[in-house]
Amino acid sequence: MFTTQQPLPEEYLNLSEEEMDRRIRKVKEELGSRLIILGHHYQRDEVVRYADYRGDSLRLSQLAAQADAEYIVFCGVHFMAETADILTVPEQKVILPDLEAGCPMADMADIEDVERCWEQISAQYNEEFVPVTYVNSSAEVKAFCGRHGGLTCTSSNAMKILKTLFSQGKHILFLPDEHLGRNSAMHLGLEDKDMFLWHREEWEMELPEAAPKIILWDGYCGVHQRFTPAHVDYVRSKYPGVTVIVHPECSHAVVEKADLDGSTDFIIRQITGAPEGSIWAVGTEINLVSRLAKENPDKKVFSLNENTCLCVMMSRISQPHLLWALENLQKGNVVNQITVKPEIAKDAIVALDRMLEMSK
Repeated sequence: MFTTQQPLPEEYLNLSEEEMDRRIRKVKEELGSRLIILGHHYQRDEVVRYADYRGDSLRLSQLAAQADAEYIVFCGVHFMAETADILTVPEQKVILPDLEAGCPMADMADIEDVERCWEQISAQYNEEFVPVTYVNSSAEVKAFCGRHGGLTCTSSNAMKILKTLFSQGKHILFLPDEHLGRNSAMHLGLEDKDMFLWHREEWEMELPEAAPKIILWDGYCGVHQRFTPAHVDYVRSKYPGVTVIVHPECSHAVVEKADLDGSTDFIIRQITGAPEGSIWAVGTEINLVSRLAKENPDKKVFSLNENTCLCVMMSRISQPHLLWALENLQKGNVVNQITVKPEIAKDAIVALDRMLEMSK
């Protein structure tokens, strides 16, 4: 399911940007409707410009499932390509240009640790717990949620899903991002006393006697962890009238100080629709922030943290890797195909479908 990236042939490392551009466009033209390229918002410009669709991970996977293309080249990270493979038909092949483009946050929820946590929760409490995993998780964790009456969520619908489950009197195990879970719950009026943080690296965890409303997994996004309350204070002092907008993967202390928080699409919509001359400090990945600044020249748009907050894993997808994958497809050689075992895909789809149903 996940093999090691083979070394990129030397010839691809020595090509000029112009030559790579010419050859990528040539392959795209020759393969035509047999190929679609998906580009996540966090991709660098040199890659995302070739994307037929640009968006967040779930939306791109859904677009792949609606397409008739034989080859789906996903310029993102591993869990995203897994989701695309889960949602597409067997005849479609999902390719990740660099197999080492993973997601540290998704990797923080190891399936064995999740199962151990669930066993302890089930043994200690009579209350009904529902596992909810952020789509930024492995196929195995999605499948676990599907098997145990749970579902997935996105940063756009997490609050709605939590609200629905709480209204049904249910308790929640939220994976793998502590901050999205905490921020969503606190927006709904929950307090610290209603939550418990499960430390994944501690083998002997002692759960509270009374069942908390939500158990949070202690995973996080390394990019969004780099924004701090001090950054918010600094930009407010330097730019009077600034609007601070952050992603809910930021810590609650940052979200509390910000003016707005929401998903990547929410951030894009807010800035794109903002008045001319407005000032925006944005707490999310730098490639997206830089692109928003370029696409909104009538506004001042900059990163909340002046030190570049780059998703290193996302940046592993480069022009040379993309060209190499495409030229192999051109020759009929499928490289770096991402495949999810049918039994895992079956349960993962259940979790995804439950989310879509609850999000209506």
